[in-house]
Amino acid sequence: MGASFRIRLRLRRFTRRHHTLFTILRSAMIFMAGFGGAYGFIKASLSETSGYNPHAFAIGASFLFALACVGLATLSMRLRFMRKKMHKLALHNEVLADRNWELQEAEQRARSLFEQQGDLIVMRESDGTIIFVNDAYCRMAGLDRENLLGSQFSFDLLEQGDSALEPSGTRVHDQRIDSAIGPRWIAWREALVRSDAGHPAVQQCVGRDVTDRTETERALAEARDQANAANRAKSRFLAMASHEIRTPLNGILGMSGLLLETQLTPEQTTYAKAVRSSGEALMSLINELLDYSKIEAGKLALEAQPFALTALIEEITELLAPRAQGKQLEIAAYLDERLPTWVTGDAARLRQVLLNLAGNAIKFTSKGGVALIAEPGIWPNEISFQVRDTGIGIAADAQERIFREFEQADDSVARSFGGTGLGLAISDRIVKRMGGRIALQSQPGAGSTFEVSVPLPPALERGEQNSFRGPDLTGQSIMLIAPAGLQAELIERRLQNWGAQTCLVAETEIAAALLPERAWHAVLIDDAIGSEAARRLGEAAHHHTTRLIVLVTPTSRHELAPAAPFNGYLVKPLRAASLAARVSFDLDAGAAFAEQPIPTIAPSIAARAGTGLAILVAEDNDINALRMRSLLTKLGHHPDIAVHGEAALDSWLAARAAGTPYDLILMDVQMPRLDGIAATRRIRAHEASEPGRRTPILALTANALVEDRYACFEAGMDGFLVKPIDRDKLDEALANLAAARQVAA
Repeated sequence: MGASFRIRLRLRRFTRRHHTLFTILRSAMIFMAGFGGAYGFIKASLSETSGYNPHAFAIGASFLFALACVGLATLSMRLRFMRKKMHKLALHNEVLADRNWELQEAEQRARSLFEQQGDLIVMRESDGTIIFVNDAYCRMAGLDRENLLGSQFSFDLLEQGDSALEPSGTRVHDQRIDSAIGPRWIAWREALVRSDAGHPAVQQCVGRDVTDRTETERALAEARDQANAANRAKSRFLAMASHEIRTPLNGILGMSGLLLETQLTPEQTTYAKAVRSSGEALMSLINELLDYSKIEAGKLALEAQPFALTALIEEITELLAPRAQGKQLEIAAYLDERLPTWVTGDAARLRQVLLNLAGNAIKFTSKGGVALIAEPGIWPNEISFQVRDTGIGIAADAQERIFREFEQADDSVARSFGGTGLGLAISDRIVKRMGGRIALQSQPGAGSTFEVSVPLPPALERGEQNSFRGPDLTGQSIMLIAPAGLQAELIERRLQNWGAQTCLVAETEIAAALLPERAWHAVLIDDAIGSEAARRLGEAAHHHTTRLIVLVTPTSRHELAPAAPFNGYLVKPLRAASLAARVSFDLDAGAAFAEQPIPTIAPSIAARAGTGLAILVAEDNDINALRMRSLLTKLGHHPDIAVHGEAALDSWLAARAAGTPYDLILMDVQMPRLDGIAATRRIRAHEASEPGRRTPILALTANALVEDRYACFEAGMDGFLVKPIDRDKLDEALANLAAARQVAA
């Protein structure tokens, strides 16, 4: 079958190639066949022995004619079929010709596009021979196309950049080359493509000039590195400045505190308090600058620990109460009882924000009061803190500006009240970092309300007890005699939430007239109406209630006497638990006043326990060393002073060899000859090589940066105390150590 097909194929090729010869040969064969047949037939019919029959001849002739007609008809149909086929072939050829013309045009356009392309395009064979280049490549090479085609030209490589291989097999890489127009960065894409069937693949390289982009990226990277270096330098400068400022400030605050504990004249006491107040103001400024630098550097870390929400709010108001009461201002706190008592969040940062807002409210308020209110927010687990004041207010055009760094409402505010303008900017960033928001509503002359809303989920481990339940005062009548203001409104609001029927009276005459009208469950009298007026109203109300309570400040508390008509008192700002206890139970006068004694300076915990510690203090500053010696001695401990790290190491080794090791080392971090970090490492190395008790080491550092604290822990220190050293914190740390030593003994 295959041989037959090949023979016919060859015959057809022969006929197509020699069409004229094949036509002559076929005509001769047809003529010879027809002539031979006709001649034989005629010759045979004329023969005498042929037996010629005219009828048979007619039948045969008719049959032959019919066959001829059939043959002619078949040939005619075949010719018609062939004409149709030829017509279709002609149409197809015309379509192919059109397609071919379009392809030629497309090829011309593509070639023109390649040649005019701004990107560099070059095609090479496997041996590197160039078979195609566009105009951009020629311009970059500085050569004509004729000189490049057939050559193995390549640019001089100055620098090789990054390279990558895509899944499709395309290689992508950057090169810095030496071109006719100077050094340029080219981003190449190299891939193998097949040009014609039956030919090997060629390498197609497409390059784009990315010099501007690369130089920009490198400039940005260099600028970023310089900014990071500047940021690190700034952090080091802040750490150094913090240390250099906090170290003398520690002496100022510490020595002024020790001075105030001595016998001074009133004038000397005033001067000493002024020194301490100025030092505290400077410390507040330093802390603001450090907090701002941390936030700017993105190093503000937040914690998520359970804390008591009620205690936090009430402690803030109590901390600010002396400042507010010194300006004759009211200050009060209110927590909605729907809020959980324990929540999870960063208590220290929240305290910082609320202290800043409430402190500003006191600063910019000359009369009236300040209130700190906590209520549920608009979102689940969100708490809204409102700081309201009756101060000077803020103009609408300044309400957005005051949240920027070093901005205040106007210049007159800065001159009148002072401040750096950083507090609100820091608070705003802290709140946003906590996932919350801060808003302001204010009108000039009508006060301001700052609202801080932050997510604080309840501390689930507290269970069902995680809420404050006030007393049930349903149907009880309570009179509150107090000047109209935020404090009185919040006290009345809390009593009404507990179910009481309250009567708030601001004028003493009206209060005296209303007292006899009914039997009062409790009468609360604010001594802000005047001590004498409060005493007279107390005597008048004594016969109408069993709970006669006076609201006093810590300073006016000293003026009360057991002979006063009151059988209980509450110190402003009020705690919710204290108010609930006073209005719920009957208390005799003597017991009531004995429950809250006048605060006095308590002796140290360690001194009360009789557990003085042997403490080695490594401090190179003479004033701070003197202050630490005096403070530790007053706390009942036995300090030894070392002026640098090597002296501290020698003292520790000597005491250990003598069998009287130190109970604690207070190690200054920055000291000459041998700093505190290196000294601690040497002490820990000695302890690791010899048996014995491990000596606790607390760092005394003026550096408030987190990195410095990590360095202390990595060196083997057990904790740190930030300068200026707070007496209470130091006493607490030493007391815990003394208690641990007693347990170990």
